[in-house]
Amino acid sequence: MSFAFGIGIGTQNNQGEWLEVFYQQPLMIPDKTLLDVVRSALDFQGGNQAISANAEQLSQLASGLRQIGQTDQAALAEKAARSERPVVVTLLETDDAASSTPEVYLKLQLISHRLTKPHSLKLDGIFGLLPNLAWTNEGAIDLAELPERQLQARLEGRTLEVKSVDKFPQMTDYVVPQGVRIADTARVRLGAYVGEGTTVMHEGFINFNAGTEGTSMIEGRISAGVMVGKGSDLGGGCSTMGTLSGGGNITISVGENCLIGANAGIGIPLGDRCTVEAGLYLTSGTKVALLDDAGKLVEVIKARDLANKSDLLFRRNSENGAVECKTNKSAIELNHELHANN
Repeated sequence: MSFAFGIGIGTQNNQGEWLEVFYQQPLMIPDKTLLDVVRSALDFQGGNQAISANAEQLSQLASGLRQIGQTDQAALAEKAARSERPVVVTLLETDDAASSTPEVYLKLQLISHRLTKPHSLKLDGIFGLLPNLAWTNEGAIDLAELPERQLQARLEGRTLEVKSVDKFPQMTDYVVPQGVRIADTARVRLGAYVGEGTTVMHEGFINFNAGTEGTSMIEGRISAGVMVGKGSDLGGGCSTMGTLSGGGNITISVGENCLIGANAGIGIPLGDRCTVEAGLYLTSGTKVALLDDAGKLVEVIKARDLANKSDLLFRRNSENGAVECKTNKSAIELNHELHANN
């Protein structure tokens, strides 16, 4: 049994190095018979490989795939055989750390296609395998080749628009999941998991290996590694501390039916039905005054001691500035009109 498979159409620079790869129909845990077909058609020797394939090989692959009933993959291989762009067939027998750019792109697209969840794949070392590129209206361009491409475009009466310079492209250039709204697609990176029913407003942001389970209103930032539970809302300008931005090894997450207010932030994982008051940034070391139902002080603890606990309301005392926590008795009711995505 193999781990993942994809037929990709990609971009290479003038040295033949892979810049990016588009997998329209990636597969998780493909059938063993598919592995046998790839071994026969492409001389697959086992392990994790990204194999550049020519038209003849792709035609043979398509024939073999059709014989084992993989009609969708066979049709894709037939189309790829006529591609004017380079084609790569990537097969991963195991979820080991990636060793090539096509392997990284396959893993990122497995997440964005919702075939697997964030934190379920090994993404160690991917930054070294993702070239920093100019993402333009004509696709990905090697930065060293960009000036010549810009000049050529001008000579031909065109303007080459550079939308971003980054290692990660926007997700929607590769996949648009069903049942979502994304106001500014540049703010959702490839490798994001956007659950059905999610709305990402103009200032919302979702990094790679992060995302939402669904029915969420995202007007804040979901950092790398952070997963937001169903029914939770992130208010305008709020943020979640990811493992790449000071969170260390702590896995930050947001439970179900939570609300993080505008310009607030969290550095601890929240349980279900929690509320963080607007403007309050809660780090793991924040001193929190724990109150009882009568509003009386029980003890002062660090926020990390409340990690993953449910039904909590975090607020700042407007008189003395102390951060307080008490039981959150008010249910979070989502605005169904705002969450209507279809």
